[in-house]
Amino acid sequence: MFTVNMAETEQSSGPSHEDDKPTNPVDFNFIVPKKEISMVPDMGKWKRSQAYADYIGFILTLNEGVKGKKLTCEYQVSETVEKLLDMLGTLDRWIDETPPVDQPSRFGNKAYRTWYAKLDQEAEALVTAVLPSERHEAAPEIAVYLKESVGNSTRIDYGTGHEAAFAAFLCCLCKVGALRKEDQLAIIFKVFDKYLQVMRKLQKTYRMEPAGSQGVWGLDDFQFLPFIWGSSQLIDHPTLEPRHFLEEKVVNEHHQDYIFLDCIKFISEMKTGPFAEHSNQLWNISAVPSWSKVNQGLIRMYKAECLEKFPVIQHFKFGSLLSIQPVKP
Repeated sequence: MFTVNMAETEQSSGPSHEDDKPTNPVDFNFIVPKKEISMVPDMGKWKRSQAYADYIGFILTLNEGVKGKKLTCEYQVSETVEKLLDMLGTLDRWIDETPPVDQPSRFGNKAYRTWYAKLDQEAEALVTAVLPSERHEAAPEIAVYLKESVGNSTRIDYGTGHEAAFAAFLCCLCKVGALRKEDQLAIIFKVFDKYLQVMRKLQKTYRMEPAGSQGVWGLDDFQFLPFIWGSSQLIDHPTLEPRHFLEEKVVNEHHQDYIFLDCIKFISEMKTGPFAEHSNQLWNISAVPSWSKVNQGLIRMYKAECLEKFPVIQHFKFGSLLSIQPVKP
């Protein structure tokens, strides 16, 4: 298991007993997660919760783990990671089996609802297949986060709240010991990367709307986390500086090694016109002198623009693994 504790234990001396064995599932009384943040004043409850501490700890631990590493570097790929890739491959295949329908509206193709209904029906079985047999009872709780991570079937939109649900899904798999500390690199470089590919395919195939988009003032229409982790990969790079990601040649040469550059490539393929106009926030980032400053700035921005925004967090669901209970002192 690794969550908020890991970032701290790595700095302290001596091994942590937490990393030696997976969390025993008897520690949890699994429940189906539900919404707890229904009004703006509830946001304080979220920021004091164990869920917030675990979630942000998970994001920052992975951020530390990928620092200075290429997508193409060597790392361990465990059985659970392979199963997660199979699961995402299934979601990908269902898109091929559910072509968009003819409809008057250009955006929000209704075939997405057919695709989503399939996931809604199968999610628990998909998650059970990923979990070790002694953890199967956690499937109904963890499956909720998987279903929340692919967009909204009513509005046919996708945004950073859905992306956060996928990170929460991975965090839960860590908390029950299905994913381990040594899976850190594979979680981002294999699993999250594949998730990103599937989400892009969904967005393109069904012309999904950006959820709560801030237009040119947002970082990106759909994602945020790949920019955080992607900027960490580039920290202390000998030649690539933030200003270089505006150069098409650099992006084309290095996008297979760096998630950040891959995101820039995708934006450039999807949008027309000057980069400074369609992606103003990213364009501003290119003026920051170092990748470590970019990384720190993006983490601050993520907290402010996503984790501290009521319209995003009102949809977050809390269970036994990501608990609304306050952090124990």
